[in-house]
Amino acid sequence: MRRFILCLLGVAALAVTAIAILPSLISSDWMRAELGRQLSAATGSSIAFNGPVKLSAFPYLAVVAENVTLSAEAEGITAEFAEVAGSVALSSLWSDRLHIKQIALDRPVIVFNAKAPGDATPAPGGGDETSSGDPLPALVAFLERSAIESVSITSGTFIRRSAANPEEVVADVELTLTAPDIDDAFSLSASARIGEQSYETSFTISTLRSLLARQPADVTLTLEADPAPAPGLTNFEASGQVTLNANGSYQIRGGEVEAGEQAFGLNALFVPGERARFLVDLEADRLDLTPFMDATAETSQSVAPAADTAKPANLQFLAGFDADMSINAAALTLGEISASDVSFSTALKDGKLTAELGHLGLDAGSVAASVATDVTADDPVFRGRLASKGLDIAKLSALTGKTVPLSGALTIDAGFAFRGLDAEDIRNTADLTGTIGLRDAAYTLPGIADETMREVKAKKITARIESLAKPVRVAGRLGWRNKPVDVDLQIPAANTMLAGNLAAEGVPLRLQVKMPDASLSLDGKAALPGTYAGKLDFSTADLSAFLASLRQSGAESIGPLAFNGHVDAGTTSVSFQKATISVNGVEGAGSGSVEFATPLKITTALNFEELDLARLSGAQGPAPQAKAAKGAEPADAPLDLSSLRSIDATVQLNAQKLGYGKVFAGPVATSLVVSDGVASLTLPESPFYGGHVVASLKADGTQPEPSIALQASIAGASAAPLLTDMAGFKYLEGALKARFDVTGAGGTTRTLAKSLQGTADVAFSDGAIRGIDIADVYNNLVNLMSSGFKQDGSKATTFTELAASFAIEGGVARTEDIKLVGPLVRMSGNGAADLAERTLNFRLEPRLVASLQGQGAEISTDGIGVPVVVEGTFAAPRIYPDLSDLLKNPDAALAKLKDFGLPIDKLPIGDFINGGGAGGSVKDLLGGTLNEALERDEQQLSIEEIIGGGTPKPDKAAVEIPANEEPATAEQSENGTETPANEADSPMESLFRKLLR
Repeated sequence: MRRFILCLLGVAALAVTAIAILPSLISSDWMRAELGRQLSAATGSSIAFNGPVKLSAFPYLAVVAENVTLSAEAEGITAEFAEVAGSVALSSLWSDRLHIKQIALDRPVIVFNAKAPGDATPAPGGGDETSSGDPLPALVAFLERSAIESVSITSGTFIRRSAANPEEVVADVELTLTAPDIDDAFSLSASARIGEQSYETSFTISTLRSLLARQPADVTLTLEADPAPAPGLTNFEASGQVTLNANGSYQIRGGEVEAGEQAFGLNALFVPGERARFLVDLEADRLDLTPFMDATAETSQSVAPAADTAKPANLQFLAGFDADMSINAAALTLGEISASDVSFSTALKDGKLTAELGHLGLDAGSVAASVATDVTADDPVFRGRLASKGLDIAKLSALTGKTVPLSGALTIDAGFAFRGLDAEDIRNTADLTGTIGLRDAAYTLPGIADETMREVKAKKITARIESLAKPVRVAGRLGWRNKPVDVDLQIPAANTMLAGNLAAEGVPLRLQVKMPDASLSLDGKAALPGTYAGKLDFSTADLSAFLASLRQSGAESIGPLAFNGHVDAGTTSVSFQKATISVNGVEGAGSGSVEFATPLKITTALNFEELDLARLSGAQGPAPQAKAAKGAEPADAPLDLSSLRSIDATVQLNAQKLGYGKVFAGPVATSLVVSDGVASLTLPESPFYGGHVVASLKADGTQPEPSIALQASIAGASAAPLLTDMAGFKYLEGALKARFDVTGAGGTTRTLAKSLQGTADVAFSDGAIRGIDIADVYNNLVNLMSSGFKQDGSKATTFTELAASFAIEGGVARTEDIKLVGPLVRMSGNGAADLAERTLNFRLEPRLVASLQGQGAEISTDGIGVPVVVEGTFAAPRIYPDLSDLLKNPDAALAKLKDFGLPIDKLPIGDFINGGGAGGSVKDLLGGTLNEALERDEQQLSIEEIIGGGTPKPDKAAVEIPANEEPATAEQSENGTETPANEADSPMESLFRKLLR
């Protein structure tokens, strides 16, 4: 402004000088030279008239000069004028008052060359008239002896150049100034264009003389911009009374300011000088910032400049002065947000700008903020801090014009920084550090109809930010369905908080969720509306209970579940690679995909070390014990195959071991297919306990009770470990060949076992029955009769062949064709195995070879048959010879013993009678008959006499038991000896039982 006033004064001097030298002009050349010389001397600048100069004297003294140049090197100013026109009243010739009618500058181009620091040139003569930076004294001094009706600039251009900054251009300058008298109003109106921004302004002072007398003078200022520099700020108006203080400063009291639709009370102070200073206090009863948040300017928009010519916005226009400003508002509104006691202050000193929001009272708390920057920088950097103890989230969401499914209070304590004034620059350079938290918050999960399922609460959760270049960590405890949920989330803040296309690009994240009954871990990238790619780790101790807590069903048979692998999940399907899966403790690895349809479609390829179908289906595998407690029932476990109804699956299986319970085959490569609620598994020929097995299994979950169908063929399997694993039965050895075709249905393992039906053919070769040696029984029958039988696992009845066919009905496998062929014995037999109760009841009938010392023809054992009984539980059966047949016909038994060559006449009968034998005394068994005989004859009875019932009676035939009488039975005590089953046995039968013990 100071330089502009000096130029105006110079032009006025030009007009006066032209009039003064008018009479002396001889020619136009001389006139241009003389005008340039005298004006240059008068202004201290170099002025040249390079075009025609025209003079007139009526009705006013006037001069019109074309192509005029001006150079003021001391001020760093150069100017070119297409035309300069000036006129003065004729009265100015005889009066000491200069009356300027008009000064017009047409198409001037004025260039200001900024000098480097330290290059300032002292004013001529050391004068201080204009060094204060206040143009008013010079203007007043000029107006004391002058009057200006009009000074105008048309189509002007102002250019500012400096070595440090690009060229700044103010174009299309239109200016009109009037100051007819020092006692009249001074007015200035102007318009200009800076870049794509157009401005119009006007400034008036009621009277300059009042100012000089230090009296209030009315002042008004208006400013309009197109487009608006900020939404809602299209115009600015200020008015008030200005007073010149004794120290040369100007003060406005009781002024008013209107910015957009906002009104403020104004108190201001302007201190001119080399570095002017402004102090402004604005007061408002109500401040509405809503219009300022409108993203669309209400005025016309110009086409943005090309990217390669655009100049970054900066604040360097603030660098030439200092200022302090405060804004206080009793109430502030921003959309639906209202605040009270708003206090804002800003200070500008030596190019350093600081602003502080001291208080902003909201319904849910308050906000405080501060920011600072260097306005002299080409690309200013802003640094500040934002703090709040609680902001209502629902009301804050009104800032974006959207609603969010989140309520509660937002707490902030964070420092921030960004570079530039452009929104894109701010987005690209913004940084943040500190904490952002939620207090008493509730979030509504989208897409969930159940109200109890969709609300997540948080008493307190905090996001810790080190930098927007580093992940934000959100940690805290949530509440969901009255359960605590610990959350630890890491996300890249720059992508999340500063936009980015969340729907297309996604957000990298790390998430850990821990609940009492499950845990979840994610490490990947998620995008809206619901896709995820990355690692997933999920585990629960009981999936069925976990789903039940979510009011879901379909996995009642699944307890522990764990998954770890890479997942690509979308809204309709999910695929996984390099995954490990554990279901009910069965662990596998592989890849696959799941399509969210009805039913669920699953395609996978999995590898297992050990695939136990019993554990996988939720049924516990058999756990036989070495000794089963008497009367103990086998374990029962629920069976639920209803989950098969909800899936269609094709699972390629590779397992080192595949089986059920403790029975395994492998390695196996096969496929499990689930369709329409039925699971089918075909087992190709696979290694099985030293042999091979081929099998097919179907499990049907379409009915209320699950059912199975099993077909299997076994060849060359080792019977001992197989039967031990299958049923805990350890008493049979050999190579097994078998075929099974079995079906059953039931809701538990025991119910299923009771329903089994079908057929089975089994054959054992080159094996042995453990616990008894049939040949040894006959070889040592005398000792057996004297000391009893005790089951011995070290003894065995060897065979070359043992075979049987079974009909299975109601869970009981029955056979009538047991056949055993061995080196010393042949056996046939029958019996049953209760698969549900896990018990055995078999009776084997031995037939001896001709010689007990070697192979020979079979001989009958009728009359002295010693059948072998196998009964009891699978895990602890009793295997013993049944000697009760000897009691049916003692005479025949005795004769048969003689046929075998046994020394029956040397049996230690006396020891049995007197109690010296292992069997103890038999006096009580035989009663008075034996006592009387011993006392009367005092003789040693032979076994024939004992069997005959007393003293010898040659005339009487041997006692025979009627054919229709049931044979006596013997029960075996826990130590393996047999005890009488009927207390009413005859003395002879009791004796035999005593002997056989």
